[in-house]
Amino acid sequence: MLSARRLSLRALIWAFVFSLAAWAAGAAGDAPRFGHRVDRGVVEHAPIREASGIVASRKNPDVLWVHNDSGQPNQVFAVSSRGGHLGTYVLDGVTNHDWEDIAIGPGPQAGQSYLYIGDIGDNRARRDLKYIHRLPEPRVKTGQAAVHHLSAIETLSFRYPDGRRDAETLLVDPLTKDLYVISKREPRVGVYRAAYPQPTGAPMTLERVATLALEEQPTTEDWLVGGDISPSGAEILLKSYRAVYYWARTPGQTVHAALAVRPIPLPYQPEPQGEALGWKADGTGYYTVSEERDRIPARVYFYPRLAATADEE
Repeated sequence: MLSARRLSLRALIWAFVFSLAAWAAGAAGDAPRFGHRVDRGVVEHAPIREASGIVASRKNPDVLWVHNDSGQPNQVFAVSSRGGHLGTYVLDGVTNHDWEDIAIGPGPQAGQSYLYIGDIGDNRARRDLKYIHRLPEPRVKTGQAAVHHLSAIETLSFRYPDGRRDAETLLVDPLTKDLYVISKREPRVGVYRAAYPQPTGAPMTLERVATLALEEQPTTEDWLVGGDISPSGAEILLKSYRAVYYWARTPGQTVHAALAVRPIPLPYQPEPQGEALGWKADGTGYYTVSEERDRIPARVYFYPRLAATADEE
């Protein structure tokens, strides 16, 4: 297993390589190629029954952060890339109203990675305020205690500028530290931004910066339920129940400007109530995780990036 320092250096090198590849792909109107789904294993920890978000750690090699959906305890879980349980982390003083996505990226302290947990779900659009909880990413150690309590948590509260919304997608831009929330149920979903620095006191009003219509006649299977921005900031993934969409981002381009281009579909095999999607920490593929359904356990899946052919090079 690589040390965190070696992983960080390797991830930086790969991020630079893939950012160049993504920008070139965007200019060419094509995307890098990804392979078919690889089953990495069963999610071993029984309490992870309704996984709704997943991100790859930036501090800890081969660690994924996962959380459950609404009505579950205020916990995030450290999981290996093969589903092994590594620890439970309780967010003290925080309630899980409807946690729907998790993101990872920079924040107030330079050089520190942060977890962003989106309490943004609202099936019946009843809640005026939604919440994003930001906390320094914990360190995961071999042989550590099974349960940890986290208290260094900042809560960002917000409302939408155009009425109450249900959402399941939270993104953090690693280049600007801006946060993005994408609504779920409308035929033309809204892309909303909270520019950095986000206030931690009074509630903020998000800015609607774009509108997406990914399918001509969308059904409930086309609702957006997760997403992630690559560690380099140059590639964006969004996920519905039955598809994964890809955008390349050019240098200096905002996230919402990149999303204005027609996306490219990537390989995805639908899974039971699959709502979670996250890039691998070095950008060499993306993970998804299913929910437990009808006694079928949740599993971690991986879609690897394929090497370019000689002709493509």
